[in-house]
Amino acid sequence: MGAVVIVAHGQPSDPGPAEAALARLALAVGAVLPEFAVGSATLAAPGALAKALVKAGPQGVIFPMFMAGGWFTRVHLPKQMTEVGVQLGPKGWQMLEPFGCLEAVQDLAVQLVLQSGAPEALIAAHGSFKSLIPAAIAARVAAAVAAQGVRAACGFIDQEPRLASQKGFGPSSICLPFFAAEGGHVVDDIPAALAEAGFKGRLLPALGLDPRVPAIIADAVRAGRGICPQTCRWG
Repeated sequence: MGAVVIVAHGQPSDPGPAEAALARLALAVGAVLPEFAVGSATLAAPGALAKALVKAGPQGVIFPMFMAGGWFTRVHLPKQMTEVGVQLGPKGWQMLEPFGCLEAVQDLAVQLVLQSGAPEALIAAHGSFKSLIPAAIAARVAAAVAAQGVRAACGFIDQEPRLASQKGFGPSSICLPFFAAEGGHVVDDIPAALAEAGFKGRLLPALGLDPRVPAIIADAVRAGRGICPQTCRWG
């Protein structure tokens, strides 16, 4: 039996709920991935990553529950692993592409918009003032939605165009949070930004909460595609 540890950022101000939610996701993934022992850890919960890796053993797969590749997956997480004596490499642990980088996840976002039947969709994403990659992924999703005849736009928490500036969406529109989990951004920041924008439509649950997500993660683990410049287009 192989080992999988799903790693997410978590909520630094209140680590417990996010840690528990990720553990529930790990159980759901394990139910469709019986050939692996699936654990989880958030980076915000002190000692959680070290505990999960030590429990899993010297080899396994890290699945980053992040919406894009970047500093956390390429610098911070490997450093945290090294500090507890766990190495990335052919004879150690493999890190897979982050959740939001998977085409299946981006396709799921498009499906959710189309299944809502809304003529207009606002994709709410985190964005970044350091990297273009998170915005590029959200823009790809919005373009795919627009290609299906739905008016679509992106709005961001951490870069322009800000979510609060996305005006003109009517009562039949929807907003899809392009987020891996239901943290403070989804619960507090997005509703506040939508209120400021005068958004009159319906706010959907975060993308990562969809019941199809565990199967998508399981498929990614079975495919075993590591995140390196040769295989990951999204950083």
